[in-house]
Amino acid sequence: MATLLKAKPIASRICEKLNQECESIKNQGVTPYLKVILVGEHPPSVIYTKNKKKFMEDMGAKCDIIKLPDNVDEKVFLSTVNEIADSAEVHGLFVQLPLPKHLQHIDVGQLVPSEKDVDGFHAQNLYQILKGDTGENALVSCTPKGIITMLQDADVDLKGKKVAIIGRSLIVGKPLSMLMTNYNATVTLCHSRTENLKEVCKSADIIVAAIGKAKYVDSSYLNKNKKQIIVDVGINHDENGNLCGDVDFDSVVDHCSMITPVPGGVGRMTILSLGQNLLQAAKQQNHLN
Repeated sequence: MATLLKAKPIASRICEKLNQECESIKNQGVTPYLKVILVGEHPPSVIYTKNKKKFMEDMGAKCDIIKLPDNVDEKVFLSTVNEIADSAEVHGLFVQLPLPKHLQHIDVGQLVPSEKDVDGFHAQNLYQILKGDTGENALVSCTPKGIITMLQDADVDLKGKKVAIIGRSLIVGKPLSMLMTNYNATVTLCHSRTENLKEVCKSADIIVAAIGKAKYVDSSYLNKNKKQIIVDVGINHDENGNLCGDVDFDSVVDHCSMITPVPGGVGRMTILSLGQNLLQAAKQQNHLN
């Protein structure tokens, strides 16, 4: 059976360091401060924002959730974002997605200044990754950053590894492909139009499933050597209503060397990355070590 790459033990180790780092920043006169804009009462979004607030406060940072009604006027929404973005005491800001339909045409990634873009979606941060940054200067998208952290914790050296990423979203697939390339992996970014997808996956050392389809990747996508590493980014529900990923866990767990479970894998790492980005943003904005 494959080794399970679980987030909990990784998070426990890193959270201790984050707590110490946050305390060091506060001792220099700055309290890292995150604001989250939540529009409406979309149940999963309410849960996500509460979890993020708790994580930030447990770390020692300050976090406020700014709630706006589902039918908020676009001008009011934009002015709220701009007012928070202009506040010198706020170091990080993000808008919880999804937004109501009447606001979905707005490019949220460009609303937040790059230096406060703790989600890592601003064009300037993405450009820094494209130039070769691995997070030293840029604020890296949270899920890709969390995946790299998991692999590094498991002593997986990406140099020279062949990686197949299934899914080309701006949230995961595209930034992760750039980030892994910066770590000297050879990356194939796959999608719904990729020909011979199974053969691409069989030739890979690492498969990242981020396609948004329940149990999409099964053992037929794997080769026979049982040395491949599977990273499951998906959060779905199966035919019985149970939480599952993009990987058919039971089908592949005996045919790979490492795998991230769902739940308990990549998802938790995303919040951890958000905390890391907030501290990085606070230090950069105040020119702290």
